[in-house]
Amino acid sequence: MIGLPALYTFAGLVFAAFALGSLRDRSNRKRFGSAAFWGLLALSFLAGDRLGDLGNGVLVLCLVALAGAGALGSGAPRTTGPEARTALSAKLGNRLFLPALVIPVTALVGTVAFKAIGIGGVPLFDPKQVTLLSLGIGVVLALAVSMLWLRPPPLAPLEEGRRLIDSVGWAAVLPQMLASLGAVFALAGVGEVVGDIAGTLIPNGSRFAAVAVFALGMAGFTMIMGNAFAAFPVMAAAIGVPVLIRGMGGDAAVIGAVGMLAGFCGTLMTPMAANFNIVPAALLELKNRNGVIRAQIATALPLLAVNLAIIYIFAFR
Repeated sequence: MIGLPALYTFAGLVFAAFALGSLRDRSNRKRFGSAAFWGLLALSFLAGDRLGDLGNGVLVLCLVALAGAGALGSGAPRTTGPEARTALSAKLGNRLFLPALVIPVTALVGTVAFKAIGIGGVPLFDPKQVTLLSLGIGVVLALAVSMLWLRPPPLAPLEEGRRLIDSVGWAAVLPQMLASLGAVFALAGVGEVVGDIAGTLIPNGSRFAAVAVFALGMAGFTMIMGNAFAAFPVMAAAIGVPVLIRGMGGDAAVIGAVGMLAGFCGTLMTPMAANFNIVPAALLELKNRNGVIRAQIATALPLLAVNLAIIYIFAFR
């Protein structure tokens, strides 16, 4: 049965290739730091389940130390220059996006169809992970289509991938780190501590104050942690469940769903949401790394106020 280990192995081999490419790239003044960072990340994908909790913890600390010390740099992969890429994009136009469309189409079709594929009554793909597996297969198919269509040099995908990952840098792994941090916070009881602090801020019986603390807290914690899914367990345990749902009889569906939307307002306003705000800025080579955030704030603030009003009006009818 094909499961997530196959995807992890594939991702680990790609990061290992990035590490080897960085190590051999003498144009990168920080090639040893870059090679160490991507090599450790490759190790986590290839052998993370064998390292144990302590080993994985040390590995994460090493990644943080390398990123914090500014040990990552950008080299000069043997690939096309900006002029060649501009000329090719002008020649192909919107057809360049066709390989990218292969990925969502494969993910959609695979999610529906792969569950029915089996050998001798045994599913070929893990039914619990069929969507992620379909997504990974879509990436491989998109790469194959691109290679057959554009016929670049064989190592072009790895060199272009290394160029992009060097541009993004350590921010590429920040979303996974922050999501893990949310789980750690929830297990450590941070939600209860926040609830005790918030309790001193909410006047007795003030529904509006409780809703405001919940919605603003979702946005604030998301700005700190970079991910609304990481902030939700903390704020739900602190305010959402004990105060709004149990204490005031609020509708759990409205509070949960709109509370998440309030969290995503914080996503729009923070560099910690690297996959939304920093990575695109790096990929688009924007001069201002915070340009995406500055453009989103005017939408995020009124949207946060609307979400607060929706919870206050519709969760307690």
